[in-house]
Amino acid sequence: MPVVSELARADASPSIAAMYDRIFGKGRDPVAEPGTATGTPGNWWTIWARTPALLGFFNQYSYLDAPLDPMLRGLVLARTGYVRESRFVYSQHCKGARGAGIAEDKIAGIPAWTMHDVYTQRERAALALTDALAGDDGRLHDDVFAALQQHFSNEELLTLLYFINLYILHATTCRALRLEYDDIDERITEVPRPESAA
Repeated sequence: MPVVSELARADASPSIAAMYDRIFGKGRDPVAEPGTATGTPGNWWTIWARTPALLGFFNQYSYLDAPLDPMLRGLVLARTGYVRESRFVYSQHCKGARGAGIAEDKIAGIPAWTMHDVYTQRERAALALTDALAGDDGRLHDDVFAALQQHFSNEELLTLLYFINLYILHATTCRALRLEYDDIDERITEVPRPESAA
């Protein structure tokens, strides 16, 4: 269960109610009747609805409006979710990658992409950037940067940086607040000593 309470339709502003209509169905209260068309509970929306300005910020510049190849976008955002250990971000963007027409072997290879030769040099550069941002806290090796310069314009690189970082935020928030598919018990727990070992 999310650690922040969701915003019911009855407490929502007209703009949030309109968003609920678009995402969950006309007149439906997504707190009382959770669930989206993609199978998620939908609480990412009902939590962020408490801060309409931030929600508006997320929606102000959608990746759908960005000059990014949808296939490349699908790969890097799914990889972002995987590296940041967000089942929600990973799952949603695997679905998005599939919808964008990415081959199934590329989607299946995302967890260990360096071991697969199915990716183009452009895709490999973008995936290496994703790993540098999502896994190495922005530590970008000169060789990765050189590959990025070969395959991306400055504008494309800045757009990639922005969206990878935005989805790092989404992934981290989903885990912290136990939203969507990240509503899971603590992964790291002590394994007790067996009773027989005195």
